Amino acid sequence: MDLFNSPAFSARAEALIKKFHVPGLALALVHKDVTASKAFGMASLEPARPMTTDTLFDIASASKSLTAASVALLVADDKFPDVKYDAEMAQLLPGEFVMPGTGYEGVTVDDILSHRSGLAPNDNSYLGPRAKNTDSAQSITRNLRNLATAAPIRAKFMYCNMMYTVATYLVEQKTGISFADFLDQRFFQPLGMTSSNLQPERARAKGLGDRISPGYWWDRKAKQYSTFVIPDAPEAQGAGSIITSVDDYVKYVRAIMNNEGPFTEDVYKGIIRPRSIISQNYDKLIPFTSPLLYAAGWEVHHYRGYLVVAHHGGIAGSSTIHFFVPDLNFGGAMFGNSDDASFVAEVLMQELIDELLNLPQDQRLTWDKVLYEKNTGKKYDEYDTNANEDAETEAEELEAERQKLCPGIKESEPQKMPLSAYTGEYWNPGWRGVVVQVKDGELFIDCSDRSYVFTVKLQHVCEQTKYVAVMREVVGGVGTAMRAEFRFENDVAVKVGIMFEEELDDYIWFDRIRRRLEVGMVVGSAGSAGSADSADSADFAGSAGPIRLEIAVVASSTGPTSAAVDPTSAAADPMSAAAALVEIRGRLDNGVVAGSADSMPAIPGSGAGAGAVGVVGPGSAGADVGLAGARVGICGFA
Repeated sequence: MDLFNSPAFSARAEALIKKFHVPGLALALVHKDVTASKAFGMASLEPARPMTTDTLFDIASASKSLTAASVALLVADDKFPDVKYDAEMAQLLPGEFVMPGTGYEGVTVDDILSHRSGLAPNDNSYLGPRAKNTDSAQSITRNLRNLATAAPIRAKFMYCNMMYTVATYLVEQKTGISFADFLDQRFFQPLGMTSSNLQPERARAKGLGDRISPGYWWDRKAKQYSTFVIPDAPEAQGAGSIITSVDDYVKYVRAIMNNEGPFTEDVYKGIIRPRSIISQNYDKLIPFTSPLLYAAGWEVHHYRGYLVVAHHGGIAGSSTIHFFVPDLNFGGAMFGNSDDASFVAEVLMQELIDELLNLPQDQRLTWDKVLYEKNTGKKYDEYDTNANEDAETEAEELEAERQKLCPGIKESEPQKMPLSAYTGEYWNPGWRGVVVQVKDGELFIDCSDRSYVFTVKLQHVCEQTKYVAVMREVVGGVGTAMRAEFRFENDVAVKVGIMFEEELDDYIWFDRIRRRLEVGMVVGSAGSAGSADSADSADFAGSAGPIRLEIAVVASSTGPTSAAVDPTSAAADPMSAAAALVEIRGRLDNGVVAGSADSMPAIPGSGAGAGAVGVVGPGSAGADVGLAGARVGICGFA
């Protein structure tokens, strides 16, 4: 700890946060039996509030290690004999965990914890607190069947946040308590982490709101910070959203490093066991460092022969790292309130490790230069010398996407089709709805209902159908360019495809919503169906109460059909019927409504008398809602 406690270290930390525009940074370290902490800079600029070691942060993906640890405790607990690392998720959550397509039936607990399930990230698919119906761990789990895979199972490492949210749903279903309460009971309270909570709202409810650092983003061109409040993200629990301080989190790091309660040796070994190769790009290897492997909520590698266990976290305006080096009995937590804080933290971590190894000065790397150039591919000496760098980077990406759409094009073709031909509501079962509108003379999509809160502007390139879409988080930052295309029938767009997911070879396709229906129903127990009481509603005797479903017709097919709610059918896979005419996707308080022609899954209820609810196709008895062979999707609930 001599270096950490020295004036030289403080001067180094202050210089780094100034250079990389990090308003404030907090650090807590543990070495053998000694714990120490320091803070630099500001937790808040307006009103001015200095950073402290008990300032609270959303630690983002650094939360994943606690999610994996939660599952590890279930694996080690005889009360849950079915929960094992090699247990299949479809067996642990029957009817709820359903992977899309075939060949993924054997996805295990290990697979979801090590990002090798084959599911594409689909990060922008889930709905945040601004949506009419925010996603939950339950709905995220049940929506997997509607998303896309990008590789065979165990064939490729693809970082998938939502699988960690699924892991929390497994914990909740097996223990019967919320994931927030599980964290409290099994980690926070036993370890004395009195300031740690899941979600900012829970921290504020305990009177800790004034200790939460806001997030900051440095605008290079304006040379000023943008400030924003760290949001709740119930749809992303387990993937992130733990609110804690370095003083608290270092207690957890110390416990796992030293195999102290609740971490037995078996639990510890199960967590840090490598499972996936993150990258085989050996050109980007840091000197004296082995390839990076993924364990369960931790990344592991060797540096100069020493195992390093670590995980970063980052959301807009906050970034973190926590780590430990078992053979040195050294670990720590470093949190800051900007996107580049974790970079500064990693530099300081590496310098501290070099000090503990007693490396001669001439063998030590200039870590800020090494890491910056490896991570960005740019020259360190050019950092922050170009105020237009963000805009230039965005323009380069946009031009690259234009050329993919229309190779060799120089000037974009003029927009001739009226923009009104493109506007309207569109639907994808897994990604739900988007609305294409016109704003400032351009096609525009407001995705502020998404977890990442972003907008999309579409710029015409060629053929009246091919566009470049620029996605930008509302808090600022560099926009992301991607391709988009429309499909037309009778001079009206009927589909829009957006390259939301870079791991996929195709667009995410959304179908235009043709018209809406509203169906009223009461969710009841299986076999308790009453007769339909109108042409567009059905009643069920039960105790769950009435629920209004807003149903949208998104595509037509041939032939008439009737649709009825059937609480009794129990097919295993809602997508199994090849000739499906009716497809409903959505979430009720007690389950997902999901169906296809002549088949419907059983859906577990949440209250007395609540049972399965579904929609079936041709030949069903019940209310004729006049869907002329259409495919429909639920757009909202009231």
